[in-house]
Amino acid sequence: MSTTQSERLRALLEPLVGSQGLDLEEIAVDSVGRKRVLRVVVDSDDGADLDRIADVSRALSAKLDETDAMGEGEYTLEVGTPGAERLLEEHRHYRRAVDRLVTFRLTDGTELVARILTVDEDALDVEVPGVKGRRPTARRIALADVDKARVQVEFNRKDKNVGDDKEEEA
Repeated sequence: MSTTQSERLRALLEPLVGSQGLDLEEIAVDSVGRKRVLRVVVDSDDGADLDRIADVSRALSAKLDETDAMGEGEYTLEVGTPGAERLLEEHRHYRRAVDRLVTFRLTDGTELVARILTVDEDALDVEVPGVKGRRPTARRIALADVDKARVQVEFNRKDKNVGDDKEEEA
């Protein structure tokens, strides 16, 4: 997709996505055989459930049908949310990843796996898990020192609040 088409699509769709209370995270047009697929990724601080995705998909489809932004020919519109192992690129992505385990590659080349505790304008407070029975350690990472960050999927994470409700009921 040309930069011009990408910019045109973003300018056309971003206000509409924003009016639905979502952020437009990504736009991609891919060719699949003879058809084209327009992939739109949306998200918000509260996440986006299937109803919100369906609503924004209908709104985007109607807007695209009104314009020639996709040019001539058929295309398929796919609207979704970022994947479980999303890259963190914008400040809002870090905010949304609080309490998540993240793999960081820092600008000095080191890699670090840590849980994001807090995010402010310039830095992250993280907790580096302890190894072999050692306690976790706190660390502050300047956002400017992060080259790449990706959320990790945790299958066996125990929720900090599990059991709290049971104590209240007893």
